[in-house]
Amino acid sequence: MKNNTRVFRLVLTAFFLAILLLFSFVPFLGFIPLGPINATTMHIPVIIASIILGPKIGGFLGGCFGLISMIRSTIIVTPMSFVFSPFIAPIGAEHGSPLALLVAFVPRILIGIVPYFVFRGLSRFLKEKYQPVTLFLAGLIGGLTNTILVMNAIYFFFQKEYASIIGKAGNAVYLAINTIILTQGIPEAIVAGIATATVASVLLKFTKRTGL
Repeated sequence: MKNNTRVFRLVLTAFFLAILLLFSFVPFLGFIPLGPINATTMHIPVIIASIILGPKIGGFLGGCFGLISMIRSTIIVTPMSFVFSPFIAPIGAEHGSPLALLVAFVPRILIGIVPYFVFRGLSRFLKEKYQPVTLFLAGLIGGLTNTILVMNAIYFFFQKEYASIIGKAGNAVYLAINTIILTQGIPEAIVAGIATATVASVLLKFTKRTGL
């Protein structure tokens, strides 16, 4: 049984990684251009993997998401590429910043960790019949983890560079950050919550029934 469980987890990890790669290569599927910042669905398989396979594999897949984001920003250069790639310099600068690695990796790794503990924590207080609710909330919070951390990292690490791109200054910059969180991050999180409640519930039933 231990061997079967190990094989199942390995296959499922490879499956989620394949989804991440598919999303990254198919235009307007994984990264959706909306103004200076891309909307994304890449966090969804990471969130589901976190709940089903645990925070270690979830964090690993989140790191893969961050690596894909860095590589993509390096190859497909946009005015915001410097935020996620240390190899791309902001407009008017000579070199990129290593702080881009923090923006690209830390929020994405946490996407693979936070939902697991949210789901397990809520499951202690809510009965099993409320599992769809706990899964939705875990997916929702996982999605918000990505947007809130990325956008705030942009503000604290690259405030001047971001301000020059959007043509704002002072308090208007953080207002613009919060606007993206509200208008882009919340819909992304809701979609992640619905997808998590739908897919993870099926996978949890399967693992429980098979004893994997």
